[in-house]
Amino acid sequence: MSEEIVVIEGDGIGQEVVPAAVSVLEAVGDFEFVAAEAGDAVREATGEALPQETYDAVADADATLFGAAGETAADVILPLREAVGSFVNIRPARSYPGVDAVRPETDLVFLRENTEGVYSGHEDRLSDDLSTLTRVVTTSASEQLAEFACEYVTDADADADADGFQIVHKANVMRETDGRFRDAVVDVAEAEGVETEEVLMDAFATRICLDPTQFDVVVCPNLAGDVLSDLAAGLVGGLGLLPSANVGPDNALFEPVHGTAPDIAGEGLANPAAAILSAAMLLEHLGYDDEAANVRTAVESVLEDGPRTADLGGDAGTDEVTDAIVGRLE
Repeated sequence: MSEEIVVIEGDGIGQEVVPAAVSVLEAVGDFEFVAAEAGDAVREATGEALPQETYDAVADADATLFGAAGETAADVILPLREAVGSFVNIRPARSYPGVDAVRPETDLVFLRENTEGVYSGHEDRLSDDLSTLTRVVTTSASEQLAEFACEYVTDADADADADGFQIVHKANVMRETDGRFRDAVVDVAEAEGVETEEVLMDAFATRICLDPTQFDVVVCPNLAGDVLSDLAAGLVGGLGLLPSANVGPDNALFEPVHGTAPDIAGEGLANPAAAILSAAMLLEHLGYDDEAANVRTAVESVLEDGPRTADLGGDAGTDEVTDAIVGRLE
């Protein structure tokens, strides 16, 4: 193993959970780690949240492991996703043995469009009373996501048991934008012979809480994927358990979903599971399926038997949980 992995801790608990994930990667392989900086502290020190050298390092690396950014999140993660050419954000949400989950039967994956929608950055303050936001949706980006989704559900090696996928949208109101998204995804799925079900996003929010087993693979626009995957996190035990991957054609960036958690930052209390599970997705992306499976097994074992962090009802710190996971691997 000689792949180059850029490591960006970022702000808040990113500085605690990313080193934990690196420790796990070091336990299963021999990678070249390249440290890079981004986030609030970097902006305060240099005037820019994402230095050009960080952007370039991410674009050239085999993969990137990222923690979180605070107030500068939009200035950091959106360009970083661009740097790896990411068009899909993969967010699995599942419950684990030993974790007190609202819906322990939850096991689904969100495939979120990662370049467009209301996160395109087209906002304007036109007057003291009026601000506007332009939502961008293209057929090409929607089709690219749909093609990935079709391959995902038909790939025997993918972490999916579905024959098809659900398309979550709000085309009954946003007829031109979500309508275009829906039509493009449906057309690609029909051409590939993949079954789809359409669900309005507000109805999805209710249905997933009542019976999450209705859903396996969920394809959705950018904002919907962001919000609804966080909703799913509440069903499985919290954001400390959700990893994610920002995948492009040849490169990818991996990050926990939870953000900076400023209320506990610096106290050594953060749950490292999401960052370590993100590292497992990174391993899988690089082709180390066995190592990825071993990391997931180790995480699941510690979640079931302990030690656990406070968000999961335990009293262990980040380092203690990390050492337990590494110990399972060794």
